[in-house]
Amino acid sequence: MAAVAQELEFRVESVDYRGMDDPRARVQKLIAVGLELKVPLVLVGSSMGGHVSAAAANQLGARGLFLLAPAFYMPGFEAHTPQNVAVPTAIVHGWHDDIVPVENSIRWARSTCAALHILDSSHRLEDQIEAICSLLRAFLTPL
Repeated sequence: MAAVAQELEFRVESVDYRGMDDPRARVQKLIAVGLELKVPLVLVGSSMGGHVSAAAANQLGARGLFLLAPAFYMPGFEAHTPQNVAVPTAIVHGWHDDIVPVENSIRWARSTCAALHILDSSHRLEDQIEAICSLLRAFLTPL
């Protein structure tokens, strides 16, 4: 995915969340890193990284969100699921996800009018990299 973004002349930065289990701490770290970059951002995240990206998007003035199986409405964190995200958003989720139910992405996409792509895959979406890269390219091109 980084190669797709770079081909389209986007700069790629990866935030390291190792050792950080608290999603709120991750959101604060992403906001701090994002503000330091001082460039328009498109946030990309998978699972908890998707949740974190969505939670930080408004504060960072993100130009877009591209989320893979975002961990929305998870038990114990339902109240922390970001709402009122006001940036163009695309979600890719697997029909056979046994970690984050696809219904969670359907619910969030419906409430935010996000684009939703549901693929014949599992949580990690490893067998759909080519399709995901095509979706990412289509998402980034107009930005």
